[in-house]
Order: sequence, then C-alpha cells, then structure tokens
Amino acid sequence: MLGPMNDDDLTGWLLSQHERGNAWTRLDEAHPGQQAWSEGNLVRPLIHGATYFQELLERIEATGPGDLLLFTDWQGDADERLTDKPGTEVVDVLARADERGVDVRGLVWRSHWEKLGFTAGENRRLGRQLQKRGAEALLDMRVRTGGSHHQKFVVIRHGDDPSRDIAYVGGIDLAHSRRDDAEHEGDPQALDNMAPEYGDRPPWHDIQAAIQGPAVYDVETVFRERWEDPTPLSRNPVYVTQDKLLRMDLSPDPLPQQQPPPPPAGTQLVQVLRTYPDLRLGRDYAFARGGERSVARGYTKALRRARRLVYVEDQYMWGHHVGDVFTEALSAHPDLHVVAVVPLHPDLSGVSRPPQLLGRYRAMLEMTRAAPGRVAIYGIENHAGTPVYVHAKTCNVDDTWVTVGSDNFNRRSWTHDSELSIAVVDPSPDGLALATRLRLTLAAEHLDREVDPSDDDALTTVMADCLEPDGMCDVFARSAAALDAWHDAGRVGPRPPGRLRRLQPPVLGRLARTLALPQYLILHDPDGRPRSVRRHGGF
Repeated sequence: MLGPMNDDDLTGWLLSQHERGNAWTRLDEAHPGQQAWSEGNLVRPLIHGATYFQELLERIEATGPGDLLLFTDWQGDADERLTDKPGTEVVDVLARADERGVDVRGLVWRSHWEKLGFTAGENRRLGRQLQKRGAEALLDMRVRTGGSHHQKFVVIRHGDDPSRDIAYVGGIDLAHSRRDDAEHEGDPQALDNMAPEYGDRPPWHDIQAAIQGPAVYDVETVFRERWEDPTPLSRNPVYVTQDKLLRMDLSPDPLPQQQPPPPPAGTQLVQVLRTYPDLRLGRDYAFARGGERSVARGYTKALRRARRLVYVEDQYMWGHHVGDVFTEALSAHPDLHVVAVVPLHPDLSGVSRPPQLLGRYRAMLEMTRAAPGRVAIYGIENHAGTPVYVHAKTCNVDDTWVTVGSDNFNRRSWTHDSELSIAVVDPSPDGLALATRLRLTLAAEHLDREVDPSDDDALTTVMADCLEPDGMCDVFARSAAALDAWHDAGRVGPRPPGRLRRLQPPVLGRLARTLALPQYLILHDPDGRPRSVRRHGGF
C-alpha cells in the first residue's frame, strides 16, 4: 500500500523559500529559516460544488461583527444559489454578512468580452450589486494581454475565536454550473455556452479544499498582497471610463491589521503554491516582480520524486511543458504509472476546439510514447451517458504529496495567469493520509462503489483492490473497457457499473495541427515567463 514516508522525507517534497523563486513576496515571512510552508493544519477535500456551497453557506451565515471575509473569483454570478433555497444567492449571502458587521472584501476578475465566451457582464454585475449593498468588491484586470485572474478562494477570520478561522482553496467559482453533486445531473443554474456534448445542464466534477490552522494566515496573505498592490486595477482607458460612469469603486480601502496565524488544528504541512506572470516586464506586481512560478516548480520537484503512481484529475493536461515533466519522470522510473481523469470533450466547440485538441494531443502522445502501458487517461460520464465536465484540479504523487487548487496542467496555468493551489503532506496521519483517502474516494465514485469516505476501515475494505498502484490501474482499465464495450454494442442490456471511458490521443492530421498551432500557442496556452527564463527553458 502506498503511504507517506518519514518526517524528513516529507519536508523534502516541499519547496524552500529559495526554491519558490520570489524574493518580493512576504508570504513566507511567518515561517522560520528557509521553510516555505506551515505546520499543524487540517485539510478536508470537499468533493463537488454542492458539498462546498452547503458548507460555505453555513460558515458565512455564522459570521458576525468584527469578522473578516475575503474572496476572489474568476467567474462570479450574483444569482447563483449556494443551495436550492431562495435567499442563498451569492450576492445576498455576501451582502447580508456585510450588513451585519462582517468586513467583506472581494477581488473579482474583470474578465474579457462576453462575445469571446467570457463573463465580463456577470462579473461586473456581481461587483456592482455588492458595492451597492456596502461590501467592497473590486473588478481586477491586472493581467497580461489575454490573461486572467484564475484564483478561486475564500478566507474567513473570526475576531473573537481564531480557532474557527477557515480558508477554502480550489477550482470552484461562485458561479453557474458549479452546484453539482455525486450523481452528476448538473447544476439547475447552468452555463449556456458549453459544448453541445454536455447538454443543457452540464454535469460538473470539481474539488475545493477546506483549510484550518496556520495555513489560513498564508492564504489570507495571498489576498492581502494583491489587494494592497499599487498597480491600477486596469490600465485600459475604455474600462476605466466605463467603470467611472457606472460609479464603480476603483481604489481598495485599507484592510484591517492582519491577525496572527490561527492555532494548530491538525498535523498536516501545507504549502501555498502560486502562479503570477511577468507583468509589464516586471514593472507591476510589487509582490512578484517578474512573476512567480511556484506551481510549476512544486509539481516539477514532486514529480521527480515519483516512483509508483501519479494520479491526476484536471481540466486540460496540455502541451510540451506538461508532457516533458511527466515523460522525464516516466523515463527515469520504470515502475511509475500515471492515471489521469480529464474531460471527455473540450468545453468549447467551433474554431476553439482544434487548438484544445492539439494541446491534449501533444501531452498525451509524448507520455504514452515514453511509457507504453504505464499511462492511462480517462473521461467520465453520468449514468445517463452524458459526459461529465472534469473541472477538478488535483494531483497525487505516491499517496504522499497531494494538491488541490485552481491551476491546470498547462503552460498558461504554470506561467501566464494568476493561480493558487495548496500542496499537502502529513507526517503523522490519524488513520489514512489525506492523499490516500482522497485518491480512494475519487476512485470509488468513478467505479460506482458506495462508501463513507470518513470511515477509513470501510474505505480500505471497499477499495482494497485499488490500494496498490498496479491494482488501481487494472481496476480502472477493466471498468472502462466494460463500459466502452457496452457503448460500442449499442448500449444493449444492463449498463456496467462505473463511469470511466478510456481516452486516446486525438486524431489530428498534419494540416489540422499546423493550422491550429498559432491559435493554440497565442490564445489557449500562452507563455507568461520573463524572456530570460524562457531562454533556458525552466520555470
């Protein structure tokens, strides 16, 4: 059975302050020496948007005067309900908190034009409605051309009881389509711009991490650095004029003094990993001159230590940079397997689809060629046969180092957009380590096995054939083969249990790849590194 090693080995999985590569940040000032992580934390994965939204609602409703609530959003829909009950709309929940004395601050990505498939109107509506009701939610466009603020997190600090402090980090926006559950029948408030394969109510698979302990302070620092940065929220004169006409707040008010880190809540080590691009040749982002690429550096370091199994759930897995990191690990370690769960189809159709398929083609082909028989990539569907859009972003290396966050396995997330993830290792787990429990819980869902993930004995019993890497690879392969065969035979007879469908590298001819390459490199997977870093090919 996979599992964590001794304490010294565990700290070796994490980046030092020097390895983070950002001399401008104050993120690690609370940590001794070269330590770039916090100790004494408890992290709980919240699988599915409905699970996260239910807990988030309860936590926000429990706030009061003197408390602080900070949030960021890539996409925000004011009318998205956190549960199926009226009055749980995002704007109402946040505004009510501010009206009862909570200090509510938000940074919402301003977004690009709606006709390009983005959500500028919805994001602006959320910001305006919160501002009208007293909360300070700013529209933030401090990004590279074509870039985005992709971080999705919430921090709640309690003035009277720091043991209740909590942060949520992951891939789930406060937006339409996210409130789905394990049945994957989709959010009743669905996006209307998804590829047709996903239907009118796209099923959605996602993960957020709930963090308690000193790491809450670190996530809060991420927000504070960006909030306090002197760079103007937008340099586009059209945007600035529009926001002034709409009487939008363009200047952040000072935040209250940051309180000390919350007390320990568990045993886990938590490292905050980020991406910030090189913005205006290092002249913006006072907290990250030239950018920060600790997401890419963290994955690279962990994958070099991989020996048996890397399990990934991700929205993309695109391109040479991602493929290279995996192929190097697979080539160096002949017993290493990679299992990935990604969307069956890209989220977009039309002219955007070939570049997305090209990115997938490049990564999948390199990995499968480097290690034939040791790489398996799957999509998932619900019981009605509708593809489930995999928006989760998690990576598990040898059941020892596990991440949950906003970044995807592509060059854009590793260099160009702003991202936030946490890496977790546990030196003395009480029962199963977090990484093992999360991997088995996700596998149980994909295999249609009912089990209480909080019951370690039940989980290891039901998932006994997936404890070892070879076993999990074989079980996934057999389950997907049975479901694929049922589809190929016309869906006759009982549907086999499980939701996994095997994916192969997309079939793209040379001409199609050539035509798609410029759009892929410029629009879908751009490079946000400084030129000096690009030249030597690292991060």
